Order: sequence, then structure tokens, then C-alpha cells
Amino acid sequence: MMKRVYMTLMLVVSLALAGCSSTSDSGTTYTVKRGDTLYGISRTTGTSVRDLARLNNISPPYTIEVGQKLKLNGSSSTKTTKKKSSSTRTAAVTPSSAVPQSSWPPVGQRCWRWPTSGKVVLPYSTADGGNKGIDIAGTRGQPVYAAGAGKVVYVGNQLRGYGNLIMIKHSEDYITAYAHNDKLMVNNGQSVKAGQQIATMGSTDADSVRLHFQIRYRATAIDPLRYLPPQGSKPKC
Repeated sequence: MMKRVYMTLMLVVSLALAGCSSTSDSGTTYTVKRGDTLYGISRTTGTSVRDLARLNNISPPYTIEVGQKLKLNGSSSTKTTKKKSSSTRTAAVTPSSAVPQSSWPPVGQRCWRWPTSGKVVLPYSTADGGNKGIDIAGTRGQPVYAAGAGKVVYVGNQLRGYGNLIMIKHSEDYITAYAHNDKLMVNNGQSVKAGQQIATMGSTDADSVRLHFQIRYRATAIDPLRYLPPQGSKPKC
């Protein structure tokens, strides 16, 4: 039994790592592509937003340009430059971006609840290196809830770019992830109910207080807004 739980955890962690694996040119730089944001690059490369901004002299609101080369992880040998868009490299495609939306599950197949309330400040993106979930702004200490019933399979902060992270397995097909939390209120292996508070909102490994929320279907990150009910309404389940 313990071996099975361990293998499940390793699978979940590897999926998360796949979603934030580095796509840098040389391991020390990253070339900005169309649709990139500094926040998304932080997750892709494992370098915090604060470090990216500091290393590349970028000030709020963190505007970047296509072709701009960013230094990563303390690199001091590479200057921030621009490249012609025609020569911009093509990033490695992760499993999350390689699966077409036509293979996503139908709407209504499973009932989901909003994990917290607030404005969606960063939507889901299918672009390489884009946001593989939604980011919801809020206030520090605001409750974060389980989007569905399931078992907690990861609680920790070992995955760079996600801060204090919780992952819940809902079935063999579905996993949800809740990142940048402040206080974590559940433990590995714990069963949770839909709507149960699991954390409080924070800004761990983020530049502002927010919740990064993902729904993964068979290891593929899908757009939560396609499956969540209208915000503020009760799910019909």
C-alpha cells in the first residue's frame, strides 16, 4: 500500500516538473516568445519572478519583448539582448501543450467548485511556456478550498516556481494543484471533501498574493475556466 502511494506521489511530482521544465537556450538564458509573461517564464525555468526581475533589471509591471534574452539562475556572463523574431528558437513541447483540446474531457463530465474567490489575473494558455492553469488574485489569508473530493498526494514546497503547493488526486484521470499558498492545512494521504478548506492564500514564490490553480486530465493541464461553474454560483452537483 505504501509503495503504491509513493509511486503515485512520484508520478504527480514528475508531472508537475514536466510543466515547469526548463526551455532555456543554454541553461543560463531564456529567449522570450510570443505570449510569454515574466510570471510564466518563472514557472517554466524554475527561476523566481524576483530573481528574473533583478537579474535583468526589469521593473514592475515587468514588461518583456519577443526575442529578448533573459538571464537565469544568477548567470552573469550573458547580457540582456534582443534577437530577430525569425531566429527565435522553438521551445521543447511539454506533454501539457502537445495534446489537442479535442481530446479534453467533455464539459459536465465531472463537477468542480471554485477553489477560492477573486479576479482571474492570468488565464490558461496553450502557448509553449504559457500558464497551465489560472491565477486568481486575493488577499493574504483568504481561504483556499478543494475543488472536488479526493486524496491529497502532495504537500510541500520542493517544486520551484510554485511555492507552498498542494496536489489532490480525484480519480485515476484527474488531479488538481493549488500553488503559492501561505498556510497549508492538510497532510499527505489525507482525504478531503469538495469545498473543504485546505490552505490560505499567500505569495510564496510569487510576486503578489494569488492562487495558481490547475486541473490535470490524464497528466494534461486543461483550462479550468472551461469546467468551473460561473464564479459565485453553486455547482449543480
